[in-house]
Amino acid sequence: MAKKLWGTRFSKETNSLTDRFTSSIAFDERLAKYDILGSIAHAQMLGKQKIIPLKDSQKIVQGLNVLLQEVNSGKFKFDPAAEDIHSNIQELLVKKIGAPAHKLHTARSRNDQIALDIRMYLLSEIEALMQFITELQKAIIKFAEHNFSVIIPGYTHLQVAQCVLLAHHLLAYVEGLERDKQRLADAKKRINSMPLGAGAFSGTGLNIDRNFVKIKLGFGNLTANSIDSVSDRDFIIEVLADLAILSVHLSRIAEDLILWSTKEFNFIDIDFSFCTGSSIMPHKKNPDILELIRGSVGQIQGNLSSVLILMKGLPSSYNRDLQLDKPPLFASVDTLKNILEIFMALFGNIVIEHEAIASKVKDESLFSVDLVEYLIKQGLAYRQAHDIVGRMVKGCLDKGRRISDLNLAQLKKYSPHFTLGVRKILNAQASVALKKSYGSTNPGLVRKQLAVWKKRLK
Repeated sequence: MAKKLWGTRFSKETNSLTDRFTSSIAFDERLAKYDILGSIAHAQMLGKQKIIPLKDSQKIVQGLNVLLQEVNSGKFKFDPAAEDIHSNIQELLVKKIGAPAHKLHTARSRNDQIALDIRMYLLSEIEALMQFITELQKAIIKFAEHNFSVIIPGYTHLQVAQCVLLAHHLLAYVEGLERDKQRLADAKKRINSMPLGAGAFSGTGLNIDRNFVKIKLGFGNLTANSIDSVSDRDFIIEVLADLAILSVHLSRIAEDLILWSTKEFNFIDIDFSFCTGSSIMPHKKNPDILELIRGSVGQIQGNLSSVLILMKGLPSSYNRDLQLDKPPLFASVDTLKNILEIFMALFGNIVIEHEAIASKVKDESLFSVDLVEYLIKQGLAYRQAHDIVGRMVKGCLDKGRRISDLNLAQLKKYSPHFTLGVRKILNAQASVALKKSYGSTNPGLVRKQLAVWKKRLK
């Protein structure tokens, strides 16, 4: 049985059921690197402050560096019987350097130790996630550039609405992902405070130097209240909330691609390497990976809820419930990294169905707003123009007739302001070109936005 850091006070061994239920080594082993780095800085501080002999501090640091190398090389021996990663590291350190290892835990508690580890983990993982998001943005931009001339029917309420450049639609994804990065970057500001030195919850009477440890570990600030340092997990909740929003954006991208790959839409063909088949229907080519992405997002939302519920009833200071904040956090981080990687590869394996899209943008209902604006430019009030085009839709499109087939006399019946020149705007290329407002689907403006994003993402 692994040695416990607190076992001396107990008159009997804990029940094996207790050991199994309270152990966290199965999930907090991923914090080993951060736990060791924090311990190195802590040991150096103890020696500098002469709280422990300098030679013991140096020996502890040497032993910890060996353990760090083992973690980095994959040779570290995780003990499944250990209570947690802190105990695991402590026991291995004792085996490596002997008695001086027992001085490492001076002036700290596992309460402030885990608060440090999780902050260090998040600072590292947020950087990785932000880079993943950037790479996905680049993949989307590349896909948009390769298909710049493609015009698709846009939808509102899942009903055909107006024409837009496919690149413009894709840039909407890029914008949302950028805000996701900004939220994560903002969360880093509040994570970037060093909690070690808070002890169990009240601080310590020993002459520690928290600022030294802060600088050694690269933190920007010190936490200012020892109770808050060990007991609040709002920074985890904030990150989980940011990840939940990111996951919603990714789920909506997945849903678009699922719809576009159906026979009914037929905008895109997804490479076989990102699809699966059916055990009963030989013809099927299913976008299962996108459906699983969409489904996984529900788990990410649930992870946020689980930590919110975990925290909402806790009294101030440390409570063991907080051990359970890590599995949902780790799960969300891992899941999102997987999803982002999949999307990066997926956007390089999509084929545009040009003919099918071209046939869909011949639907002249897509140009109704262009007709309204044509009449407004002739001096009509918006309501007048809207009513006129509404009658044209009812009299022509609803009956299977094309507005572009109307002769001049027929056009004039709807409004004397119409000329045969109106036919020039009844096509997808003219429709997108007519848009002038900043941020619109106008090809010139979209091309500028692509250039801006390419430069920005470098």
